[in-house]
Amino acid sequence: MARQKGCRICKKEAFIHLRYANLPLCKEHFVSRTESVVQEAINKFRMFSRKDKLLVAVSGGKDSLALWHIIAKLGYNADGIHIDLGLGEFSRLSSKISRDFAEKHGLYLHMLSINEELGASIHSLVKKRYEKPCSFCGAVKRYILNKASYELGYDVLITGHNLDDESARLLGNVLNWDEEYIYHQYPVLPKEGKMVKKVKPLVFISRKELASYCEAEGIEHIKIACPYATGARSLVLTDIMEQIESRYPATKLRFVKGFYKLRDRFMPPEKVILYECPDCGMPTSSERLCRFCRIKNGVKHDTAQTD
Repeated sequence: MARQKGCRICKKEAFIHLRYANLPLCKEHFVSRTESVVQEAINKFRMFSRKDKLLVAVSGGKDSLALWHIIAKLGYNADGIHIDLGLGEFSRLSSKISRDFAEKHGLYLHMLSINEELGASIHSLVKKRYEKPCSFCGAVKRYILNKASYELGYDVLITGHNLDDESARLLGNVLNWDEEYIYHQYPVLPKEGKMVKKVKPLVFISRKELASYCEAEGIEHIKIACPYATGARSLVLTDIMEQIESRYPATKLRFVKGFYKLRDRFMPPEKVILYECPDCGMPTSSERLCRFCRIKNGVKHDTAQTD
């Protein structure tokens, strides 16, 4: 990483140059600025207070570990939760890094296994299902994280979605003009029944900044991508936004912040009604089985046929 000269604040040699703000910063001031931006997002969107019982979704990647680190440094008491997806070496390394981080910083980490929750790994599901891996993997993870948060008594589930994630998702939603998806893209999803409150404190921090933050703070994180990430639509949209950003700095930030100001204009005509899944009792938009239980029943059926 090229080092810039002259921190804007203290004039020391710069650790990073934030192009979108034309702001060179030394390591110390970059770290403090990043943490301040996260705190401002927490305050702006009233994400949580110091009285809330917080749970951070931890993958072992730079975003979630930087987030957990920042939340702890800001003085919030937050536990972590990690799901072993059963993706071979990628999952083994992700789990180890997550455990090591928690142990190093004296934090508590819940460890879950998708094999135990679902009866199959993502790897085995990919072989038997025709839909895209990211689709059902995302659905399974969201279900497990919400169910665990609810049953363990946490008030807020915190995820590491960053500026790149949000700008790419917004681009995809706008291209489809799906008002319901557009409206529900927000840094805070309120609690509703068994759906716990979910928040995204990193929405104004880019993945490049998070990588630099991990470097500055000495945070080890997994550096290999999920084996099924290649070709994912979200990555294509992320690349498109990055190309625009490289030519017109601050585009992503303006895009996301501008949307938040206009979001209420996209309110869907009818509120989505949530039902209880007949099998697991967790919330679902269908009167029939939730998607997780449908996948789980498919796993049981495949296992029975194999036996």
